[in-house]
Amino acid sequence: MSKQLLLGDEAIAQAALDAGLSGVYAYPGTPSTEITEYIQAAPLTAERGIHSRWAANEKTAMEAALGMSFVGKRALVCMKHVGMNVAADCFVNSAVTGVHGGLLVLAADDPGMHSSQNEQDSRFYGDFSLIPMYEPGNQQEAYDMIYNGFEFSEQIGEPVLVRIVTRLAHSRAGVERKPQKEMNPLSFSKDPRQFILLPGNARKRYRMLLERQEEFVRASEESPYNQYIDGPDKKLGIVACGIGYNYLMENYPDGCPHPVLKIGQYPLPKKQLLRLAEECEALLILEDGQPFVEKQLKGYLGLGLTIHGRTDGTLSPDGELTPDTVACALGITCESLFTVPELVEMRPPALCDGCGHRDVYAILTEILRTEYPDHKVFSDIGCYTLGANAPFNAIHSCVDMGASITMAKGAADGGLFPSVAVVGDSTFTHSGITGLLDCVNDNSNVVIVISDNETTAMTGGQDSAGTGRIEAICAGVGVDPDHIRVVVPLKKNHEEMRRLIREEIRYPGVSVIIPRRECIQTLTRRKKANK
Repeated sequence: MSKQLLLGDEAIAQAALDAGLSGVYAYPGTPSTEITEYIQAAPLTAERGIHSRWAANEKTAMEAALGMSFVGKRALVCMKHVGMNVAADCFVNSAVTGVHGGLLVLAADDPGMHSSQNEQDSRFYGDFSLIPMYEPGNQQEAYDMIYNGFEFSEQIGEPVLVRIVTRLAHSRAGVERKPQKEMNPLSFSKDPRQFILLPGNARKRYRMLLERQEEFVRASEESPYNQYIDGPDKKLGIVACGIGYNYLMENYPDGCPHPVLKIGQYPLPKKQLLRLAEECEALLILEDGQPFVEKQLKGYLGLGLTIHGRTDGTLSPDGELTPDTVACALGITCESLFTVPELVEMRPPALCDGCGHRDVYAILTEILRTEYPDHKVFSDIGCYTLGANAPFNAIHSCVDMGASITMAKGAADGGLFPSVAVVGDSTFTHSGITGLLDCVNDNSNVVIVISDNETTAMTGGQDSAGTGRIEAICAGVGVDPDHIRVVVPLKKNHEEMRRLIREEIRYPGVSVIIPRRECIQTLTRRKKANK
């Protein structure tokens, strides 16, 4: 097959297509977004009718993918690391139900928080759920793991978690493709109660999962993705996980003098680890993310072995792993080859010129600061989070998807007035609707601003699940239609916006204001396409 220059995300997407994919389910989130976009644009997707529409959130994506597996088809679920928190309910239970058609769950972690609220490490989810995991070290390995992973998932009857990081997702390398497979036919499990997790059946299936742990360890010990590479200097042994192996070899282009255990599949391969521990005086753990392997080894290998990594200060406890930090940990050099010159001024991101969120914040802050000095504005995750920066300095919280509405409710329950939430249309349908229902049930004294730019703008303009239906959703949840107010956020409408906001703040109940104007970026692209 042909060799192509692909992003890590694109290699994953192409591998899924080549492996006989029937559906990808995802919610956009950096650094995972390009996987689904690549599948959506692929000619094979239209030719075969592969499902590729965006899901409302990661939980619905995970559940729909499990449904596709139920009927024997191969499904891929994609999300960024914080999306694993949303999908966790179904993800953890899918390990107990097992799968029928191959099911791969792709979690794209973001060490260094380039576009995220935290640095959580998705490997803990795989370990917690007791299922095998893959962690590719380069783009070819990512392709191979996905291509072969569906069959592996079907063989073991379990979902498989695939964990990548930002640098792998968004860097390019040559990838050799494999022959394209046909899609699985429709079929069902031989056990009609496999997916019924009533306690009696769930206990049985959980015992089955526990009994298979040694089988999963043996699979890791025999995996081509886990390699023991001997070296003459036994004073130090190195465990290099995923992309950490690449960074190690950048520092040793002629070969590493120390024994190295390259890890690409979990659970940890017991035989290779014990060999490394027996042959070496100390171990250095290179992993991009939290000290997942390092903490396991400290209990796994017993006392008497020195283990270096993130917990003892050899590597920083936060931030990305890099070739420079690996060099420093190895004692080669601590000099960074890539530094930012002092003359370069840091420029924080800002809302686009012409963005409707600007008009929303301009009027909202004008009224609240002038008339309600004790106000608080709870916001959420999207472009409008930039309202926290100058010149607006308008918001006081941004915690997780949908938290703006429920935090505003809790603050109002505690006596805050006015309590205002600002949320985007895509975030509202992702995780805000249930919070709004709580507000309606308690008749909370909150003002909820759903700043609707008719897209998922922060991640590049993907479809928003609620486009054209926001008012109907709010009314269906129980908001009084008289207090669902729509306005176009333009300068010519500023006086109308002032009036609406003032009226709804004074109303002692649940108010929803919907400033609606298409994202300036998607509007510009659409106009160019029309020309």
